[in-house]
Amino acid sequence: MPRMLRIALLPFIVACLQLTACASYEPAVLIPAVTLSPETVTFGSTNPGSAQRSFGLDVTRNESDSLFNIEVLPGVRVRGVAPGSAAATSGLQAGDIILAIDDVEVNQPDALRALEQQSEQENFSFTVRRDTTVFAVDIVARQANAASSPVELYRVDPIASRAGYRSELVSVNGTPEIVAAEIRQFYPDSPLPGAGLNVGDLILAIDGGQLSSAQDLVNRLNTGYELGDSVSFSVYDGQTVTEREVTLWNPGRRLSRLSLGPLLQYESSLNPAAQSLSIIDLWLFALYRYQQNEGERSHSILGLFNFSSDYGELVEEQ
Repeated sequence: MPRMLRIALLPFIVACLQLTACASYEPAVLIPAVTLSPETVTFGSTNPGSAQRSFGLDVTRNESDSLFNIEVLPGVRVRGVAPGSAAATSGLQAGDIILAIDDVEVNQPDALRALEQQSEQENFSFTVRRDTTVFAVDIVARQANAASSPVELYRVDPIASRAGYRSELVSVNGTPEIVAAEIRQFYPDSPLPGAGLNVGDLILAIDGGQLSSAQDLVNRLNTGYELGDSVSFSVYDGQTVTEREVTLWNPGRRLSRLSLGPLLQYESSLNPAAQSLSIIDLWLFALYRYQQNEGERSHSILGLFNFSSDYGELVEEQ
């Protein structure tokens, strides 16, 4: 290399050697936000008197079958009967015409819905026409929500311990009963099995603090600790109490930003999935610049040679 060129490059080389690198790290995967449940969760009305009753019928207006002279006829037409419903048990079929209920004419579907909302009455007498036959049938309405009322199974911690827990009262070695969180379910990547915990084990305390409920355990793990922290679980397996060290789920780390003056600039993000890299960036132009946004990648050399690959596909969102 000529001596004059070496002298000209010397300040640039010295400046590069004095650069201080700046690096930032973020979780290697996106961590979803979790809304913690209250201690008491109500799924629906707890007042038995407010439960609606159901015949299990889907009805519509009774219109004539003629395409040339559409006429609304007396009664309401049964469009469908729910399997196992009160109407199905009583023998009603799709196509039947309900003329009256308890000797009161029924000509609008809303009238049937109004009767279902009456909680005081259970037995109803239907007058029904099938083809050219009119018959009477008694139907005992059933509670609409009796079979579908939600039942709580357990509380879940989807991130820190990746497990489900249920509150239980337990007596340890004859002591008065205390609240424990029974392990009910493990989810993928849960750190608990690796620490020797099993489904059915009872967690009495974490880091010496006694629990008040399963939700209390979920709250503490997600608000009192960082992912990757080590937590001491007091575990009762039905015979003995042992201390288990559990390292909460760790998402890992990735390099999100690296800066080395004008020599190198690198940034990346997960949402949206994007990366950028520039080498010897002198503001007006860079020796090399790379950018990736979702599925599209672009390259630039000296700002003169530009090409792209793997274009992203435009998708119309509904």
